[in-house]
Amino acid sequence: MYSQFFIARQLPNIENALGFQKCLVIGNYLMLLSLLIVASCIFITFAYDQYFNISVQVSAHIATIVFAGFLKIGYVLRCVALHGFGKRNF
Repeated sequence: MYSQFFIARQLPNIENALGFQKCLVIGNYLMLLSLLIVASCIFITFAYDQYFNISVQVSAHIATIVFAGFLKIGYVLRCVALHGFGKRNF
């Protein structure tokens, strides 16, 4: 069976299983990290805006867009890996 956050010791007997496992792990960590950064940027931008100067708020706005894109890239990596492992429902 494949692992979600670590390289599994025993991989399925399919071609390029290690590559799919790496895609799955990288995609999951990329999604997790991007989600945390996007959430913190949203808090900086909207919830606690009175505590930050305008340059930090502008940077947080830009980072929200950039890291939302990384979140989507992580999801695509995860879908590619699961498709390679034979899963058809995501």
